[in-house]
Amino acid sequence: MLASMPNEIELCRNGEPSLADLHGKLDLLTQQVAYLTAQAEQAERARQDRAELMRDLMPVANDAFRLATQELQEIQADVDLRDLLRLVKRLWRNTPMLERMLDQLESMSELADTLLPLGDQAFEKAVDTLQTMEQKGYFVFAQGGMQIADNIVTSFSADDVKKLGDNIVLILNVIKDMTKPEIMQFVHNTLLVAEKEIEKPVDTSIPALLKQMRDPNVRRGLALTMRVMSVVGAQAEPTKN
Repeated sequence: MLASMPNEIELCRNGEPSLADLHGKLDLLTQQVAYLTAQAEQAERARQDRAELMRDLMPVANDAFRLATQELQEIQADVDLRDLLRLVKRLWRNTPMLERMLDQLESMSELADTLLPLGDQAFEKAVDTLQTMEQKGYFVFAQGGMQIADNIVTSFSADDVKKLGDNIVLILNVIKDMTKPEIMQFVHNTLLVAEKEIEKPVDTSIPALLKQMRDPNVRRGLALTMRVMSVVGAQAEPTKN
């Protein structure tokens, strides 16, 4: 061992590679061989994957080719090569127009994407509104209104409808006068009092009637009634020839 040391030192002095350099080169070579081996194994696995994929796709491709052949055989009698060439040339000439159409379709698609959320919000709002109307009874009222309208239509003849049309302005004026606040309040109060008084016993004797005549409100009511009866009598006065 000691005898070999001078030789090694001599080799290093002469410019020859040392033992450590040889070990480093061997390690580097081993790493390169391992890398190449891993690459070869990876390439082999990729080749096997491609081969397996081809084996899986071949039946599908064969079926597709067979189906396409059958479909082409069915339309072979109706399709001419010149027609196909004419169609291709026409498409080629109208390429700018087709591009504009595609641009318009893309714009419409973008517009639809923009309006779709708004449409969803409007639909949800409409659904909420319909639910609220149903809860408040609008639909039940509408059904009752349809029944009332049906009863009115079936109860009037064509002559009645004509007379109604001739006098509709007068009828609306009467309704307008009847809907004045003071008249509606008067009718409401009268009905309330009459409902209560009807339930009470009525004394129709002469002394009881004379006693009521001493009431100023009764006399005022009779005076108003007589005035109204006078107007009614004047309206009902027969025409003189």
